[in-house]
Amino acid sequence: MKTAVQQIMLGSVTSSESQARETLRRIKAAGYDGLELNRFMIHPSSLMVRLMTRAAGMPTGKGGKLDWHGLLEESGLAVASLHADLGSLEREGDAVAEEAKSFGTDKVVITGMYRFDYSDEKTVRELAQRLNAAGEKLKRQGIELLYHNHNVELLQVRPGLRAYEILIDETDPAFVNFEFDSYWFTDGGADAKAWMRRLGSRMKLWHVTDRGSRQKGSAMTPILKADSMELGTGNMDLAGLKDIALQNGIEALVLESHKNWIDRDPVKSLERSAKWLKENI
Repeated sequence: MKTAVQQIMLGSVTSSESQARETLRRIKAAGYDGLELNRFMIHPSSLMVRLMTRAAGMPTGKGGKLDWHGLLEESGLAVASLHADLGSLEREGDAVAEEAKSFGTDKVVITGMYRFDYSDEKTVRELAQRLNAAGEKLKRQGIELLYHNHNVELLQVRPGLRAYEILIDETDPAFVNFEFDSYWFTDGGADAKAWMRRLGSRMKLWHVTDRGSRQKGSAMTPILKADSMELGTGNMDLAGLKDIALQNGIEALVLESHKNWIDRDPVKSLERSAKWLKENI
């Protein structure tokens, strides 16, 4: 199983060519096989995208102006997949497929929908069909489409039926499969392991981080705020999740943690997580 780092972690440490080169060197030295790229980070991004990611604590940085083909070739890191948005796939699916192939990957991942009502059953069913159509088009280009969850897919469209169930049941495995993020379903109060078992072989990639608190010393209350943590430093059952991921036959594990980094340093954070990976994967 390959290991990769999600590019969203790296916006603050890939703003110049020299900085990006050093960051990639450290990722390789830590033992990772590659990166998972985002289209909005390998091209100049709009002000709205930059503002939205910064508000989420994950700034895109200035890496959109860099030569990512050259940097990755020089670093020896591969590309696990290319993240895109559904609108781009519907408008220019062939161009997205060609870009993925130019980076040596056969996987394009949709990262969920923005300003979208996951509580509306009709809308979610329509999304499943849009995914099927986009996936069928990509497949003709030799590219596999994966859907990446957050926690919004846990919304119930009606009692007993969640949006994610519709996306599983009404997408065609020939055209659409999944990159499962165990952190976000755990954050949403779901049993991530049960959902991974349900996905089975349709789970092609695994997004992973740990979850817990860094609180030191006395606390004002007994209730601590949880956030993403380096692997092995939080409270998630990573060993149990890993066993299911391996049973499902995933092709790569992708690390993604969000802003709550050691010394506010994403590279130190991914290096710490690499220790767990070396011991357990």
